Amino acid sequence: MKISFNRNELVDVLSKVQGLTGRKSNLAITETVLIKALDSGITLMATDLETGFEGSYPAEVETEGIIAINAKKLYEIVRDYPNETLALNEADNRWLEIGDRKVFYHIVGMNPDDFPDVPQVEEVPFFEVDSRKLKGMIEKVLIVGGSSDEKRAHMLGVYFERLTDGDQKLIRMVSTDGSRLSLADYRFASDFDLPEGPGVLIPKKALQEINRFLEPVGNVRIGVKDNHLVVKKEAETIIVRLLEGAFPKYAEIIDRQDGYIIAVEKSNFLMTLKRMSILASDDYRAAIFDFSASLLSISAANPALGDSKEDMEIEYEGQSMKIAFNPRYFIDTVNVVKGDTVLLYLSAENRPCLVFDRDDDSFLSAIMPMRV
Repeated sequence: MKISFNRNELVDVLSKVQGLTGRKSNLAITETVLIKALDSGITLMATDLETGFEGSYPAEVETEGIIAINAKKLYEIVRDYPNETLALNEADNRWLEIGDRKVFYHIVGMNPDDFPDVPQVEEVPFFEVDSRKLKGMIEKVLIVGGSSDEKRAHMLGVYFERLTDGDQKLIRMVSTDGSRLSLADYRFASDFDLPEGPGVLIPKKALQEINRFLEPVGNVRIGVKDNHLVVKKEAETIIVRLLEGAFPKYAEIIDRQDGYIIAVEKSNFLMTLKRMSILASDDYRAAIFDFSASLLSISAANPALGDSKEDMEIEYEGQSMKIAFNPRYFIDTVNVVKGDTVLLYLSAENRPCLVFDRDDDSFLSAIMPMRV
C-alpha cells in the first residue's frame, strides 16, 4: 500500500475514533484503525467489538492495500505533522513508513486479517433526523451515566422507542440509574414516514461515540435492524450492537396529575445548588429541600465539614414539603436546560421531583427523593 492524503481530511476523524480504540480490551487489534486503500480513496474502520465505525475519504492511491495500525499513534502523527500532505507507504513485514525526508516515522503495523468484522446490515429501514437536535437529545439522556461494574442492561443502555402521540409521531430516549430518569423526545410532522418497531436498548457507551460524530448542521439517517442500530452520514457509518433486556415501565414515574408546578430562574437555582453541594461527600450527598409558602430553603450538613443553608423566593402556595435530594442530580439536569426558566413538579414527599424546561416540552428529568 502506498498512499498520500491531506492531513486535514483525517485528523478530525482519527480524533473521534479514539473513543473506540482507546477502550480497555484484551485484544490489541481493537486499539488499531484499519486502513483500506482502493482506487477511489481510503476506508477507515475502528471497533470496540460493541460499536463499529466505517468512513470513506479522498486520497491519492498509488498502490492498493490494507493494514491495521495503532490508532492513537497514527492520530498523534497526523495531528502534529507539519505539512498539509502526508505520505504513507507499507514496507516489508507490515512496517509502515510515514512522512518524508524531513519528518519520517517507521512504525509497526498489525495483521489486518486479525481485525474484527464490523457488521454489515443490509436493507435498513432508515429515517432522517436533524443532526443538531439528535445531538442535543443524546446529551440530555446521557446526564444519567452507568456504573462501570453495573451488569443490568437497562442501567447500561438508553431505551429508544418510536411512538405516536395523537396525530404526531416521535422518537424517544429514556435513561435511568435507579435514582433518576432522563427523557428526551424528537417530534416529527404527522405525515412523516417513521418506520415502526419495538423499543430497543442502545448502550450508553455507544451513544457517546455516536454523539462525537454528529455535526451541528445537516441531517443523519437512523435505522434499526437485526439487533443493530445504524447511524449513517454521507461518508461515515456507525453500527451498534444493541443490548438484550427489558426497560422498566416508566409511565407512572413521569405521570402528572395532582401536584404543584414551581417556576424558578435557571441561573439563580443553579448557583444555589452548586453552593449547597460544596459540603457534599461520598457519605453525605443529600441536601434538604424545604418547600413552604413563597420560599424554598436548601440546607446541607456534613459532620466532617460543617453545614450550609440558602433561601430562595419562589412562587409556591401549596402544602409545605421537606424532601431530601442529591443536589448533583439537579445540577446535571439544569445544565442541559436551554431556556431561562426551570419548572419543578412536586406531588408528595415520597414521590420524585419532575424537572422541565419551560421553553422545551420535549425534555424532562425525574429525580427520586433520598432517605436520610
